Formats: sequence, C-alpha cells, structure tokens
Amino acid sequence: MSTSTHDTSTRQIGTFVKTGAPQIIEILGGAGLHFAVVDAEHAPFDRATLDVMVIAARSVNLPLFVRIPDMSAATIQSALDLGASGLLVPHVDSADDARTLVARTRFIDGERGFSSSPRFAGYGAMGMQKAVAAGNGTVVMCQIESRAGCAAAHEIANVDGVSGLFVGRADLALSFGLTSARAPEVMQATVQVLDIARRAGKTPGVAVGEVDECAEFQQMGATWFVIGSDQSLLRKGALTLMA
Repeated sequence: MSTSTHDTSTRQIGTFVKTGAPQIIEILGGAGLHFAVVDAEHAPFDRATLDVMVIAARSVNLPLFVRIPDMSAATIQSALDLGASGLLVPHVDSADDARTLVARTRFIDGERGFSSSPRFAGYGAMGMQKAVAAGNGTVVMCQIESRAGCAAAHEIANVDGVSGLFVGRADLALSFGLTSARAPEVMQATVQVLDIARRAGKTPGVAVGEVDECAEFQQMGATWFVIGSDQSLLRKGALTLMA
C-alpha cells in the first residue's frame, strides 16, 4: 500500500470502519473498495487495535486511513508508525492548523520523530533515506466542518502537504446552528469547499450516507467518497433480510 500517491481526479469509494475487528477490513478489501477509514474519532480504537486493523488492510492491499481523534504529535506519529496510508483529520479550521498538522507528519522540515523499527519503515528493511521519503509523502485529508474552516478553506488547501479537503457536513450544519446536513447553507458551503479543493489541485472529499448520493456530490466536484460505515452496511443488510 503506497502512502505517497493519492489520486485527485478518479472517483474513489470507501467507508468508515467503526468496529475493531480485522475481519471487517479483509471483507471490505475483498469487495474491491478503494480505501477504508478507521474512525478513531468516534469509535473505540486503541493503538493495539489499530495495529491489527493495519495488518489486515495490508493483507488485502486495502489503503487504510485513520480518522484521528486529535492533532497531537503523539496521536499522529502513532497512526503513521503503524503504517496507515494516510490521515483524515477533523476540525482543521485554519491554515495554521494545517501547517501544524503537516509538520507533525513530516520528517524533513517537520516535527515527526524517526525510528526505522515500526511497520511503516518495514521494521528496518527500508533504510532511513527511503523511509523518510515515504513518510514525507503521507496523505493528509483535512476535514472542513465549521464556519471558520469554510472561511479559511482556500488558505488551508494551499498549504504545502495538504492532500485534500473533506467536507464534514454534520458538524458543519451544527456550526451554522442547524440540524440538517442538507440545509441550503450547508450544501452551498459544501459546493464552495469542493471547488476550492479542485482549483488547488487537491482531492475534494465528502461523507455521504447512501451510495445514491454520490452522483449529486460528484456533480459538485467531489471525487473521494466515504459512504456510510461498516455498521450502517450491516444494519441495511439485516433490515433487508427482515423485509
């Protein structure tokens, strides 16, 4: 699984994983998803569980992102040392946030501590030069999910090392004092952020609840889709059985 490349133009389909079972990752990889995102922000993932999830992802060549719960240096380094393909980072509200975030993922001109022993470096097999180059290509997706983030989206997108902008419509709605991710103000802001990402040559991403929504948001410019979660897929399957 490469951590240094990220397609900004071709539609990519993934889902959130909220259950700490590596078999789920194996199933998703076997189903042909382009990527998955372990949701360590809203689901109970400790470092040991993340470790096993990454092993499972590598076994089926499924790029695995981690939505980290915070931007602390320790949290970022832990996810990357385990071998995550990239990070999805909540509440990036300013260019300063983005610069700090990127610095904590980078060895050169950054703050990330280096060890050749973790999985990302092949347990020492890659050598320092190759490992540093791989680390400095980490994919960093910034979630835009507040009024402040929308206002700063252009500056965030133009921070060197930011790979894309991902619209979190639920929190964005709350930032507007609303309780609908499809409220007109939220949809208008979504279009604007996706356009900013595209114009900056960065990946435009969005979370949707149903696959049927993809066409609508693709027309708005989105190419990186996180559709539902392992839990919602399981629930839909169960409801279909009962129907």
